[in-house]
Amino acid sequence: NILYLDTGAMYRACALRALNRGANLEDEASVIDCMRDLSLEIRYEDGAQVTILDGEDVSERIREPEVSMAASTVSQYPAVRLKMVEKQREIADRMSCVLDGRDIGTFVLPEADFKFFLTAEPAVRAKRRYDELKAKGYPVDLKELEAEIVRRDEQDSSRALAPLKQAEDAVLIDTSRMTPDEVLEELKRRIQEKI
Repeated sequence: NILYLDTGAMYRACALRALNRGANLEDEASVIDCMRDLSLEIRYEDGAQVTILDGEDVSERIREPEVSMAASTVSQYPAVRLKMVEKQREIADRMSCVLDGRDIGTFVLPEADFKFFLTAEPAVRAKRRYDELKAKGYPVDLKELEAEIVRRDEQDSSRALAPLKQAEDAVLIDTSRMTPDEVLEELKRRIQEKI
């Protein structure tokens, strides 16, 4: 019964809003301008996170490849990142939760009780995302998806504010050759060791 918050969905919603409003994603002022009256809500319905942007459920739309790349671009702007981090910290202050994101252990919640840095080879991550998108009916190219993942990692790792990196006290788990159940068991084992 611990809340799960996919923080990436919040940045994806910002990106979708910027795209919807025709913002120039390469121009920080243009992106910030369309975030001014942002209405973003994260709800949980039937055990799943639902992302509500300007009153509309955009949970599926924010997973489209174009939005994924745009999220990496808009999330590098400090004003966007700080606005989302503030929301994430508010949620974490209210309840026990699991946060998933690229800067949680280093920037959003550096004092978290448990920190894990999950990774996998780009080809494996691409195949996982490919299968997920194909199952939802999106036309995707596996090689193109892998190239986007590599570009996004490079962009997120090199941003000035809260770059993608492993926290010094985070446990590194390479999931490349693990099933979801095996990852879960490893996380539980590491938590049990600590408590």
